[in-house]
Amino acid sequence: MPEQEHNSNSLDPFFQPFVEHWATCVQQANDATKKMFGGFEGSPDPRAWRRQWFDTLSGNTDSYLRSPPFLRVMKAHIEALIQAKRRMNELQASGVRVGGATVSDPKTFEDRLAMLEKALHLRLAKLEQRMDAIANQPVAPIEADGWDRFLEALQIPRAKPELTMGTTPHEVVYQEGTLRLLRYCNDKVTFAEPILICFALVNRPYVLDLQGDRSVVRQLLDRGFDVYLIDWGTPTDADCTLRLEDYVCGRLKNVTEFVCKDTGSTQLNLLGYCMGGTLSAMFTALYQERIRNLILLATPIDFSGDEGMLNLWAREEYFDVDRLIDAYGNCPGEFLQYCFQLMKPVQNIAEKYLTFCERLDDDSFLDNFFAMERWASDSIPVAGETFREYVKKLYQQNQLIKGEMSIGNQAVKLDAIICPLLLLVAEHDHLVPPSSTLALEKRVSSKHVESMSINAGHIGLAVSTKAHRQLWPKAANWIADHSTAKS
Repeated sequence: MPEQEHNSNSLDPFFQPFVEHWATCVQQANDATKKMFGGFEGSPDPRAWRRQWFDTLSGNTDSYLRSPPFLRVMKAHIEALIQAKRRMNELQASGVRVGGATVSDPKTFEDRLAMLEKALHLRLAKLEQRMDAIANQPVAPIEADGWDRFLEALQIPRAKPELTMGTTPHEVVYQEGTLRLLRYCNDKVTFAEPILICFALVNRPYVLDLQGDRSVVRQLLDRGFDVYLIDWGTPTDADCTLRLEDYVCGRLKNVTEFVCKDTGSTQLNLLGYCMGGTLSAMFTALYQERIRNLILLATPIDFSGDEGMLNLWAREEYFDVDRLIDAYGNCPGEFLQYCFQLMKPVQNIAEKYLTFCERLDDDSFLDNFFAMERWASDSIPVAGETFREYVKKLYQQNQLIKGEMSIGNQAVKLDAIICPLLLLVAEHDHLVPPSSTLALEKRVSSKHVESMSINAGHIGLAVSTKAHRQLWPKAANWIADHSTAKS
C-alpha cells in the first residue's frame, strides 16, 4: 500500500499571522517615525540622517513589539509551531511522508524558519520602499563583486564547528558527552591560577576568538594566563533530559576539577558570558573553594522588569515552555535565533545591510561582517529540560535573585560568593540589561567587587574594536591584580 502524501505547504499558513502582524508593527513604527521627522531635503549629511531615522524607527518598533496585540499574536504563533510539531510527531509515528520526505527529516523545521526569514525580508523590503525620504537618496550602486559578497552575506552557509573554532591554536584536553574542553597554547604563563571560560549553552563559543585582533582569548593569553574554554557541543535528541544540575554540578564541576589537576592549581578564575555567566554564578555559590575570581560578562542575574524584551516575551502568560519542550524535546536553535533577530528587526534585517552596502570598500569591516554572520547563523539547540528549568525558574519566577533557587537538592545562595567579583556590562545590551547583571553586587559577600561598562551591545562586549581597545586591557589587568604570580 503506497504511503499517503501530504502537502508540506499545509503548514505554511501557521507563519502567516505572525509575519503579517510583525510587518504591521514595523509599518506602524515607520508611519510614526515619518510624523516625527521633517523632510530629507537640505540635510548636510545623508548618512547621518539615515542613521537618525533608523534609530527613531527602531525605538518606535520596540514599542510595538512590546504591545499586548503583538504579544498575543506571538503566543498564537508559537502555539501553532507546537501544534505543527505535535502533528508531525504523530505522522512520524505512523510512518507518513510529508512533501516526499519523511517527517523525521531534521531540515523540516529549518526549512519552515527559512521561509519565515524570506517572508520577513520581503515584507521589510516593501516597507522600505515606502520610506520616501530614504528612497530619494539611494545607496551607491553595488558593483558586481560587491553584489556577490552581498548575496553571500544574505545566505551564510553553515560551517563545521571544527573549521570555525576561532583563530588561536589550541588542543582538546578533555571530553564528556558532547562537551569539549579547549586549552590554548601559551608558553608565557605568568599566573598560577588558570582562566576557565564558560560560554552560554546558546550559540557557539568561538565568538570569543573570532578574529586575531578581536579575540578575548588572545587578550587573556597576552596578559600571561593559562586559558581554557568550554565548548558545550550540540545536544542530541538523547540529551533532552539533561538538567541544570547535570551542567552545573556535573560537567562544569568535572571540568573545573580537571583544569585544577591539569595545572596543579587549587583554584581557577571562572569567566562566564551571558547564560554561561549565570551558570558560573550558580557554580561559584555552590563550590566557592575552587574559584579565585569570578568574572561575568553580560550575565542575567535579576530577571525582573521589562527593560529586557526577553523578560517580557518569556512571561508565563505569553510563553508556555512546557508545551514547547514536550513537543520538540530540545529547544531548537533556529527558534532562539529568530527570537533574537526579531527583537531588533530594524538593525538586524534593514540597517545591517545598508551599512554593509555603504562600506563595501572597507576590507576590515567586511571581514568582521562575514565572520559575525557565520557565527550568528551557527545556532545550536538547548537541552530541553535545561531550557525548561532556566525559563521557569529564572525568567518566569526569578528564583536566583530571590534566594529561592535550587539545583538538585542543593540551595543556590548568592551570598555564599566571597571571592573577588568583576562585572562587565554593555550599555546598549538589549538581551541582558546592565541592571540585571549589576544586581549581583548587593547579593554577594565579596569584599572586592568592581564593574566596568562600555558603550556597546551584547556581542560588541566581546568583538567590538572599542571593547578590545578600552575594556579588555583593563579587565585583564584586574584579573591579574587579583591572581597569584608564579614564583
